[in-house]
Amino acid sequence: MSKHPRILLTGFTPFGDETINPSWEAVRELDGQLIGGHRVAARLLPTVFADSQRELARAVDEIEPVILLGVGQAGGRSRISLERVAINVQDARIADNAGGQPIDEPVVNGGPAAYFSTLPIKAMLKALLDAGLPAEVSNTAGTFVCNHVAYLMLHLAEKHAGLRAGFIHIPYLPSQAARFPNTPSMSQEDVVRALSIALRVATTQQADVRLGAGALD
Repeated sequence: MSKHPRILLTGFTPFGDETINPSWEAVRELDGQLIGGHRVAARLLPTVFADSQRELARAVDEIEPVILLGVGQAGGRSRISLERVAINVQDARIADNAGGQPIDEPVVNGGPAAYFSTLPIKAMLKALLDAGLPAEVSNTAGTFVCNHVAYLMLHLAEKHAGLRAGFIHIPYLPSQAARFPNTPSMSQEDVVRALSIALRVATTQQADVRLGAGALD
């Protein structure tokens, strides 16, 4: 096993009508890389509520990471979205890839209503903006499989001393956005660069910075 502490970086399989998922396309480029003295291990999670939970638990046991970072597609968003919070709700407007469609069900029975990211998201935001990359702090990860995994990651981090976790949403790739008029996108190169920057900050900074990045609506 590598002597370097490890980062578990996850992306998702395509869902809906898509044939690719930009999260996995970007995440897999970072597999094996050394960032901030930490070795990245990329894993693909199915866009399925139950299966993603099992695969995540299996990957955590295998890799024994000190940082968990999930990445997911958010078609329609124009910026790298650093998620502040994950909520204990599954409310699927569409079915997952196995046909599952939980409505108003908890991610974890008896778990807290929400968890906040334990990564320095404001410091990550500043580094991304300083690098000329569009980024924001987001206050909703939705209620589909992305939020499900984000909540599970933070639930695991709550139970494992020294483990920190968070979630990032990314825009469509240009090839996806081309099918939808006036839909924003971001190149895979920029997404990979953004994830590298965010992880470097996460590995080198424990305490967050004080920076106004809230929302008015």
